[in-house]
Amino acid sequence: MATRNTDDFDAFYQATARRVVLYLFAVCGDLADAQDIAQEAYARAWQHWPKVAGFENPEGWVRAVAWRLAANRWRGVRRWWAAQARMGSPAVVTASPSPDRVAVVAALQQLPAAQRQAVALHYLLDMSVNDIALSTGAPAGTIKARLSRARTALAGLLGDHPQEVSDVASRS
Repeated sequence: MATRNTDDFDAFYQATARRVVLYLFAVCGDLADAQDIAQEAYARAWQHWPKVAGFENPEGWVRAVAWRLAANRWRGVRRWWAAQARMGSPAVVTASPSPDRVAVVAALQQLPAAQRQAVALHYLLDMSVNDIALSTGAPAGTIKARLSRARTALAGLLGDHPQEVSDVASRS
């Protein structure tokens, strides 16, 4: 029986991990963080797999756990930035992403968390408004409003880069 549970979880992971990482990348703006958070969320799903497997939407459970983990990480990052501001930080050199990707990620990061979550679920995971409402517990009308406000904000933030919004949607 344990092998069957392992096989079930493995199949679940293989079917959903890419979408969850993509969602988290849009939410947090950093691929390494998205992968780390997804790994932790899936580890928690594995710990509770008999219960999670019985849920109507186990992927939604993983996304909800990942969302909370990302929020906790953001709180930690804010504390780290405050400490770095007090102490100063050494310069870090990294390979840079394309200007378009930087613009989209920066614009997404300026959205309120609830709008960013709705955009990621709708455009990157191709979830319907009703599915997002079920996944987040927010009414469908609230999700529609979040998406509308997010699109308006992104249009303003990406004024010189109107193609990036559709590029984000097309990458899902």
